[in-house]
Amino acid sequence: QVQLVESGGGLVQTGGSLRLSCVASGRFLSINVMTWYRQAPGKQRELVAGIDNNGRTNYADSVKGRFTISRDNVKNTVFLQMNSVNSEDTAVYYCNADIRRTLSVRTTQYWGQGTQVTVSA
Repeated sequence: QVQLVESGGGLVQTGGSLRLSCVASGRFLSINVMTWYRQAPGKQRELVAGIDNNGRTNYADSVKGRFTISRDNVKNTVFLQMNSVNSEDTAVYYCNADIRRTLSVRTTQYWGQGTQVTVSA
């Protein structure tokens, strides 16, 4: 099976920075879109940022200008650089990847286990 593993979460002060990483491993042909989601306590999961296999990106309005998503296609890794964080950024962050495992039009969605980000005063 394909596995996604996130890392880089932790405790950070308001205004500080963190960089999250997510690496995909296993057997697959290619990775299409890679995205970051987050879920705060008592709230719905929300899309944070996405990047396709050509490097095109999109961001939620709440993080635009503060977060940057990037990927390393050689290492099958996606990053989320988080700058100027605030209390609203506190959440569990999940990596998602749309992956093609066989020679087919269809792809499969995979999720990481999540990494906690806590922003303090």
